[in-house]
Amino acid sequence: MARSDRLFRLLDALRRLPSPVTAARLAETLEVSERTIYRDIDTLRASGALIDGESGYGYALTEDPSMPPQMFDRLELEAIVLGLGWLGWQGDKALADAAARALSKITASLPDRKAAEAKHVALLSYAFEPKPEVPEHLATLRDAAWEERAVEIDYTDRKGADTHRRVWPLSVVYTDYKPWLLAWCCLRRDFRRFEMTRIRAVSQTSESFRPRRAALLRDMLGAYQGGA
Repeated sequence: MARSDRLFRLLDALRRLPSPVTAARLAETLEVSERTIYRDIDTLRASGALIDGESGYGYALTEDPSMPPQMFDRLELEAIVLGLGWLGWQGDKALADAAARALSKITASLPDRKAAEAKHVALLSYAFEPKPEVPEHLATLRDAAWEERAVEIDYTDRKGADTHRRVWPLSVVYTDYKPWLLAWCCLRRDFRRFEMTRIRAVSQTSESFRPRRAALLRDMLGAYQGGA
């Protein structure tokens, strides 16, 4: 791991983990030695980060120079915490971890009074139902949509018929506790929705449909909203 990447990850860990966080906990999180943590904390302090604490006690990030000051009203903070918290239940691990990092960065950029409000919001998300099964191909399809690269999928429709399609993934949409893939189907030459849990396999291709994703997604959503 490059040192710059490790320093960013250390800042994230200091924002996210309950403080004071020990060097041993940080070393376990970053998969490095405690000696490396001590050196990296010295580096962050030299670059302007205000990190309280010491060896044997633990560390707390009290001022983060990498985060510009932010200001949100109380209801905006409620919306941010509620929305990001929901991803911890509905999203795959990568998305849930990203939500946790985003919330820690937002909180770190707030003035002290607002940071305290963010940590003690009145609205929280909680699900009594078991966490839904996360489709194993979700991350692959999400990346393919960002990169605007066609994929081939094996799909079982609601009637139990198995099909093989080449599609242009446009977006992953969460509805009714399950994710769907919105795509342009190269076989049907039309927009299609695929229930993610019915996608049995995904293989990447070298075919690019850049820069058509944004326009196609806009057209697809417009067609569905218009009742087409």
